[in-house]
Amino acid sequence: MADSPLTPAGQILWSPQQLQARLGDEKLALVDVRPSHEIMSGVIPGAAHLDLYGLGLTKTTPELFEEWIHLMRSLLGLRGVGMDKTVVFYEEHQTGIRAARAFWLLEYFGHGDVHVLDGGIAAWRAAGLATEQAMKAPKPARLPIAPRQELFISADELNGLLAQDDVQPLDTRADDEWTGQNKRGGPRGGTIPGAVHLEWVNYLDDAGRLKPPTELSALFERHGIVRDKRIVPF
Repeated sequence: MADSPLTPAGQILWSPQQLQARLGDEKLALVDVRPSHEIMSGVIPGAAHLDLYGLGLTKTTPELFEEWIHLMRSLLGLRGVGMDKTVVFYEEHQTGIRAARAFWLLEYFGHGDVHVLDGGIAAWRAAGLATEQAMKAPKPARLPIAPRQELFISADELNGLLAQDDVQPLDTRADDEWTGQNKRGGPRGGTIPGAVHLEWVNYLDDAGRLKPPTELSALFERHGIVRDKRIVPF
C-alpha cells in the first residue's frame, strides 16, 4: 500500500483502541457511513451518521463532478467534519467501500488527518467496547477545500490514456460486474478495455480488516499492479 502524502504512513487505519482513546475529544469528527437501518443496532459514542454511498454519479463531466463535490462538502460539514478535525469513518463488518469512498473524498478535499476504523464497528464490539442507541446532533463545521486534482480522472480523460503503457485501470468490482452479467441498471455491462480485475474483498482478511501491506503488495504485483504505473481504480 502506497503511503499517503497527507496522512502519516501506518496511521490511515485505526484500531478500536486508538479510537477509544480519542472519544470525547472536541477535535474528533467520527462518522458512521452505514446504511440507515444498520445504525439501529447502536453506534460508537459521539458518531454522526451519513450514508453517502447512494449519492453517486453516472457521468464524470467536469460540471456534474464539481456539483457533486460541493454537495459532499456540505453534507460532511453538517456532520461536524472540518479541516481542523481528526476525522474517522467506519462501517459495519469490514474496512469496505463506504468508508473507502468517504476517505477518498477527504483526501481529494486536501484534508491531512483522515482515518478509517479497521474492521468497522464489528471490530469495536469484538474488543468489548460500548455502543449507544442515541445520537447527539452534530455541531456543523466549516469545510473549505483545496481539491487535489491529481487524485481524480474523468471517464473521457481515462479513455484518452488507455493506449499508454504506464496507465493501468484496476476494476475492483464484483465478478458479475466484471463479466457484464450485472449491469447495475446501466445500458451496458463489462469493463474498461485493458483493465485488471481484482475485487476489493480480496484486500481484506477473514475479520474484514485490510491485509498487511506486505501481503497487499504481493497481491497487487501478481496482478500487474506495480508502483511504476499510474493506477486508476474503479
